[in-house]
Amino acid sequence: MSEIKNVMANKILEVADLKREFKMGSETVKALKGVSFTVDAGEFVTIMGSSGSGKTTLLNILGCLDKPTDGNYLLDAVNIKSLSRNELARLRNRKIGFVFQSYNLLARTSALENVELPLLYNADVPSKERRQKAIHSLEAVGLKDRIDHLPNQLSGGQQQRVAIARALVNEPVLIIADEATGNLDTRTSYGIMSLFQELNKNGKTIVFVTHEPDIAIFSSRTITLKDGRVVKDTKNENVRSASEALAALPVEKEDEKPPEDKKPNDDKK
Repeated sequence: MSEIKNVMANKILEVADLKREFKMGSETVKALKGVSFTVDAGEFVTIMGSSGSGKTTLLNILGCLDKPTDGNYLLDAVNIKSLSRNELARLRNRKIGFVFQSYNLLARTSALENVELPLLYNADVPSKERRQKAIHSLEAVGLKDRIDHLPNQLSGGQQQRVAIARALVNEPVLIIADEATGNLDTRTSYGIMSLFQELNKNGKTIVFVTHEPDIAIFSSRTITLKDGRVVKDTKNENVRSASEALAALPVEKEDEKPPEDKKPNDDKK
């Protein structure tokens, strides 16, 4: 039991007095002004903030796409400040799984091949294992029967599930989701949040960026940014079940219907 507690106490993210400044002509824009927080292994945290709050800048640093001007950011005990661009890229590939608002799938590539993509940059995974790992990830998000479909043969919710499978395939320590429900209707959004809750229940650490309060209530903690600072960091005492919220929605006559009857090769004729 003590070993389990020690695992759960591991800090996946440690952000200390993080600052980020940009030069805009003769002016200096202070996007982040001393942000500090930690995220433990197994947490499901939402980061909220309006436009100009510093949310995007923070996300770029957490995703190892940028470095802070000052302060420290440790990802799984690795301080990114001292890393080269190549070392950052390697860390990003091994430690982080990204899920984007616009899915970012390759249009002429099957679901399976899209999910395999991060493994192409991981020399530790032999080519013969890539397909197996990608299939396993697609099964984990409920798309076992869609592996050969192209993005345009999938609904918006299914495309986002492919993106989540891609984020999982390298078995990262952290999943970062950037407005992952922003392009989806309410019913599909709740379905995606139910999947994230299930992944979190199975031990995945998730940082979910959103501007929607009704999405944040599905997480266990919410960090709110304003003008480059953390203004609120609260535990959500009453986490809402996304699957229950989905079940409570009224049945619509015409829910989103993906082009399921299309065969994978229809677009190639």
